[in-house]
Amino acid sequence: MTDRLIIDVHVLQNVPPSNLNRDDTGAPKSAVYGGVTRARVSSQAWKRATRRYFNGRLDPSELGVRTKRVAEILAERITILNPSMEGPQAWAVAAEVLQTATGSKIEPPKRKADAAKKNGESEPAPESSYLLFLSARQLDGLAELAVEGAADIKAFCKDKDNKARAKKIADTRHSVDIALFGRMVADTADINVDAAAQVAHALSVHRAETESDYFTAVDDRNTEAEPGAGMIGTVDFNSSTLYRYAALDVDLLERNLGAGLDEDESPATPVRRAVEAFVDGFVSSLPTGKINTFGNHTLPDAVVVKLRTSRPVSFVSAFEKPVRADEFGGHMEPAWARLADYIPQVERAYGDQATETWILHIGPLTEKDSALGTEVDSLTRLVETVGAAVAARLEQRG
Repeated sequence: MTDRLIIDVHVLQNVPPSNLNRDDTGAPKSAVYGGVTRARVSSQAWKRATRRYFNGRLDPSELGVRTKRVAEILAERITILNPSMEGPQAWAVAAEVLQTATGSKIEPPKRKADAAKKNGESEPAPESSYLLFLSARQLDGLAELAVEGAADIKAFCKDKDNKARAKKIADTRHSVDIALFGRMVADTADINVDAAAQVAHALSVHRAETESDYFTAVDDRNTEAEPGAGMIGTVDFNSSTLYRYAALDVDLLERNLGAGLDEDESPATPVRRAVEAFVDGFVSSLPTGKINTFGNHTLPDAVVVKLRTSRPVSFVSAFEKPVRADEFGGHMEPAWARLADYIPQVERAYGDQATETWILHIGPLTEKDSALGTEVDSLTRLVETVGAAVAARLEQRG
């Protein structure tokens, strides 16, 4: 039996006063763990931050777009291929092809259509009823298909072979972000994509309290005869040392990406790029909730990456008992000490199924002596080393 390839990423990160991820009341999200309230940043918030980080790291052709306005995006590609088709004509052709490929109803939203009719405006562009996630390569393929059948698009899409072609285009050559984070198409389950990456909710390693900042804003045009604030309000925030965890199923990632984004590449090449983008993006990214208010731009103090051969393993249980600040204050040093002690205990008890471990840490607070793994001196080096190790193992398999 071939061993699985799993990458685990463990991160300790200090976040000063901030509100990275709000609940329905505007307060920072929280969770009870170990009997005490912790600061929490949802997995969805950090997955989106990671996906947005890809925009500066990967070529647009390797990424996808998730939107209800997918017909407009496809219509733009159709117009590029055939400039005589634009506006409503291109929208109609795009909608028909998308409905064939995904099974989703694509039509102008009733609210927008009614408003346009009332105001004497032209009908708005069609949209899907929920977010559709398609890769750039899939959109390019669907645009070519649409142009081919544009003369009578309805009859063209009713043809059995053309239907199969449309669905195949929508279910092959997935982008890196679709392969990593998955895709659900409610109306056509057979083109769903299982996510290769799993991201846990980030939790503070200690008890966290929500505080409230009372603020005022002064009207710049006020005179001395008009004292007082032009606006007053409050904003909730907290501070935390977070334990963040993500797992990446390399085997599923390889299946999702297929033979590769480029047919001339080794199968390991697109997987390596995706692995490196994910490790870099997950470690470096930060959700942007209230970022202008708090400017909480921090990077992790400690990162542990493990290449495993059985199943993902989170070490969040190291913090089930909340960490207390030491006599000099601060949670990072005792949190790292707790994690460095806990990891070897788990691996002794259950067997060390990590073939390789790499550690990136900053400063004396995370220098506890341990045999956790190989230290690397930069994130760039960490990302390249993990990517190379994954590529080597995939190539060994043939």
